[in-house]
Amino acid sequence: MAKSNAERSEKAAAKRKSRGEEEIRLHCMAGTRQALAELMAWSGIEEQGEAITLMIHRLHELGPQKCLPMLDPPRHEYVIPENVSAKLTIAYQREALRICHDE
Repeated sequence: MAKSNAERSEKAAAKRKSRGEEEIRLHCMAGTRQALAELMAWSGIEEQGEAITLMIHRLHELGPQKCLPMLDPPRHEYVIPENVSAKLTIAYQREALRICHDE
């Protein structure tokens, strides 16, 4: 007799549990999704999970010295524009004068 969907699901869940599998969720923006799609196309990988698993293992194989530069996120530097800086300076000076006047 054929197994029901519930029985197949139960068997698959038991197998995953016995193997120590754990689900990892990944929420990402369109740019990240596009980069993953391109990596998958370049390598001929069709499953996202397989591509991510391979990337994790390949990075791990490199060791800490070689993989850390790839895992160092780019930092954005914010420079305050001159007009904003001037307005902040004026506001600071006004506040300093107000405080001096109140005392």
